[in-house]
Amino acid sequence: MQDTIRQAVQAALAAEGVANNLAFVVEHPNDRNYGDYTTNAALVAAKQLEATPREVAERLVARLEGKLPQVAILTIAGPGFINLTLTREYLLSQIQHAVSQGSLWGGNQSEADKEILLEYTSPNLFKPLHIGNLVGNIVGESLARLYTYAGATVHRINYPSDIGLTVAKGVWGLQQSDADPNDITAIGEAYRRGNDAYEQDDAAKAAIENINRALYAGTDDVINQLRAAGIATSERHLASICRQLGTEFGTTIYESEASASGKKVVTENIGKVFTESEGAVVFSGERVGLHTRVFLNSQGLPTYEAKDVGNFLLKQKQYPDWSQSIVVTGGEQREYFKVLYAAIYELYPEIPKSSLEHIPTGFLTLTTGKMSSRKGKVLTGESLLVELAAAASERASVAAAEYPAELAEAVGVAALKYQILRSGLGTDIVFDKERALSFEGDSGPYLQYTHARINSVLERAQQEGVQADAAALPAMVYELERVVYQFPEVVLQALEERAPHRLVGFLTELASEFNTFYAHESIADKADPHAAYKVLVTQAVQQTLRNGIWLLGMQAPERM
Repeated sequence: MQDTIRQAVQAALAAEGVANNLAFVVEHPNDRNYGDYTTNAALVAAKQLEATPREVAERLVARLEGKLPQVAILTIAGPGFINLTLTREYLLSQIQHAVSQGSLWGGNQSEADKEILLEYTSPNLFKPLHIGNLVGNIVGESLARLYTYAGATVHRINYPSDIGLTVAKGVWGLQQSDADPNDITAIGEAYRRGNDAYEQDDAAKAAIENINRALYAGTDDVINQLRAAGIATSERHLASICRQLGTEFGTTIYESEASASGKKVVTENIGKVFTESEGAVVFSGERVGLHTRVFLNSQGLPTYEAKDVGNFLLKQKQYPDWSQSIVVTGGEQREYFKVLYAAIYELYPEIPKSSLEHIPTGFLTLTTGKMSSRKGKVLTGESLLVELAAAASERASVAAAEYPAELAEAVGVAALKYQILRSGLGTDIVFDKERALSFEGDSGPYLQYTHARINSVLERAQQEGVQADAAALPAMVYELERVVYQFPEVVLQALEERAPHRLVGFLTELASEFNTFYAHESIADKADPHAAYKVLVTQAVQQTLRNGIWLLGMQAPERM
């Protein structure tokens, strides 16, 4: 509907002689008393038309009359805003559409026939999954679902680091402590020990660097076996958490796999794309307005940059028909990816300049501040999820012993995901457990609880013999109807703007509006002449919530 209105306003402006490139907005007013949409087109066009905004608004309204059958009322507010109120019939059609479309409601075809490579999570192996690493997974999974809802074929890709100094530090730590490489906690402690030694002890630093070179060479069986055992343990740990979070990767590309191909490409392009500098091989980013980065270090080993070139090649080889290649990772790597992509575009000039994208995430902190897996004082991702599930059970309306573990886990995951996705991407997140687990608004459990409440209401209506029926349409429009129809617009906007937080805000508003509706309306009362329509509206809200909750990567329980 938003696009339909925009096109009609554009046509009206053109009829007034206004250029097609005029930048105006069509949006929902903050107060629905002003209508369902508003536009500032008259204010923006006034100078060009040499008239007051109010005069322009009157001329535009006259041209729009009869051109938008879905609009019942056109009014002018303030200095020249044009407000539009939708017809009763249009809102009814959207309620019916939401119910009839089911799980497809809200979807679109904006990315149809496109193949999206979406890389996210991608942790350093050989240590427990840091709580901050969960952010990339949660953001990436939501974006993957938004792309799927837009008709794209999405390839979920995990690119874990299984070689390099991180692994070398962990191997050294295991050697020093004789710890069990099959224990994820022991691996995390070994890494912490190795990292501390690397920073504080020159002899240990030299030994760790020797291990790193041996790992790349693959010449030491003992070291290789320790690495393999630690990697396998880390991967089991990662797979368990990803299952909890609702992610299933179709492709895993290891850093060790990307290393050789990346080094080969960089070496072959010395003097073309790359230059030698003080024994290393670098990309001179200053010549394209960026900064210089090392791709091969002075020991001839590939850095993250060279490995990422190799990673790109492996992805392209596996999915040659890709349309967009996206990496979701920390916002602190913005400048890194600018240089990396600049180098790849020079290596492969046939690649469209807009086809590589880095989507930044923010830091996740607790009330105690930023967390670090290097310093030992770390809350792992797994332990946080366990803690949230336990807290969800304690807050349940039934005894904890009767509360299904699967439901407690789903509520805990929703609590975490909501708090991460409610902020704009790249914005730092302060996680507040009390707020996250609240059942009274602005939280994942609140959305889940509202969905469960709707399920209960619909069951009661069925028991009372109240069946959904549009024929029981009341003359007045329920405020709920004026929210539900916006869902497809919000879904599209969330993808186009890389803004899952817009979907979070919409679902929270919808849940709040339903709970107000529930408090003031008798939905399952057979004696109410409009009960059948209220049930239809409730079904539309249920479907909208269910689809939206899925897009955020959460579960929508039937009961809570």
